[in-house]
Amino acid sequence: PAAEPLLFLATLSLGLQGPLATQYLWDRLGTERGYSGPNGSSPAGCGNGSSPADPLRQEVEALVSHWNLYINLGGFFVGLFSVTLFGPWSDSVGRRPALILPAVGMAVQAAIYLLVMYLQLHVAYFLLGRVLSGLMGDYNLILASCFAYVADTSDKRARTFRVAVLEACLGIAGMLASIGGGQWRKAQGYINPFWLVLAASLAAALYATFCLQESVKQQKPARLFTLSHYKAVYRLYTAPEHLGSRRKLALYSLAFFLLVTVHFGTKDLFVLYELGSPLCWAADLIGYGSAASYLAYLSSLGGLRLLQLCLEDTWVAEIGLISNISGLIVISLATTTPLMFTGYGILFLSMAATPVIRAKLSKLVSETEQGALFASVACVEGLCSLVATGVFNSLYPASLPFMRGFPFLFGAIILLIPAAIIGWIEIWDSNPDYSHFSDASLSPADG
Repeated sequence: PAAEPLLFLATLSLGLQGPLATQYLWDRLGTERGYSGPNGSSPAGCGNGSSPADPLRQEVEALVSHWNLYINLGGFFVGLFSVTLFGPWSDSVGRRPALILPAVGMAVQAAIYLLVMYLQLHVAYFLLGRVLSGLMGDYNLILASCFAYVADTSDKRARTFRVAVLEACLGIAGMLASIGGGQWRKAQGYINPFWLVLAASLAAALYATFCLQESVKQQKPARLFTLSHYKAVYRLYTAPEHLGSRRKLALYSLAFFLLVTVHFGTKDLFVLYELGSPLCWAADLIGYGSAASYLAYLSSLGGLRLLQLCLEDTWVAEIGLISNISGLIVISLATTTPLMFTGYGILFLSMAATPVIRAKLSKLVSETEQGALFASVACVEGLCSLVATGVFNSLYPASLPFMRGFPFLFGAIILLIPAAIIGWIEIWDSNPDYSHFSDASLSPADG
């Protein structure tokens, strides 16, 4: 059995939880401050021609934004240490333990969120659930272990596409969660959809326990709590042999960091941007919007497959980045529903760059380093979320007075850097004058 169903279930759980938790915070904090939200009978009446700068609504938007920041900050800070511990450990003991633990952690988090909703506990308990999930590796460890699992079980030629298939699972699960979550919340409130969040996390843990075959060929017992796991991640980037390979590893990691930071940062803000004036979307439209953003995973998979027939992986990634930049510029200027969906449409190849970078990273290290590599990639993703929530969630309230869409424009500008890095490495590799760089970059994995 493959790792795809497990990643699908974990992503379904996470995809339902994200927008639901944001909207729950919006309703709960809005009610506490006497503002009943865009769909209630608030005195300002969102989008009905009254002043768009309603101070009460702006206060609620800023509050939700800050709580999102604390929750994400807490989870990823803890997750950063646990992922670098469990990832290299899985290179020795196998991938399955590193898939079961975080799935159980996500189920614990969902259970705590449900308790908050049932008992009307303080929203700070959301932070507790997030931290407990982070201690067990959180979603990032599932991501790292699934990509390491695919690297274990695929040959180099097919790896980019296999990684893209895994990323497409993220898209399908996210899309189902978005459409289903939005409609379901509108019909029945928050609690019932959150039971599905809990069920999907438990199902992922059961699948890893009973259905998944181990992909690490030579398993050996290894202590969990030892500094050697952290050293294995550190060695990836500092080993003096194969200097060119390490340089590329660092450059690709930087490109990946910037790209994923923009993905996370903008994704975090879509729901808030759509809830506020002038768009004033209801739960069902927010669901369709999230689905449209997830659809990019599927369209990128198809686009990647087609473009690979006539182009090198690098240039496929560049086309993906152009799609991403253009889409974000349109969204930053969107004041109407059709224009917002046009922006989502232009993002149709925006996810083509990440599988290319993951596959290129995977080919730069040996078979016994895949767990350490993808743990470090997951840490980069953890850091991305940390930076993204910090920068974008702070930038959003700050830019509300002069341009609501400014964070999306900022993201588009940042994406010019990974586009330059990826192009530069490709030109460097193909130029004989720099052949010492690419010769040195052959790792044992490249033969």
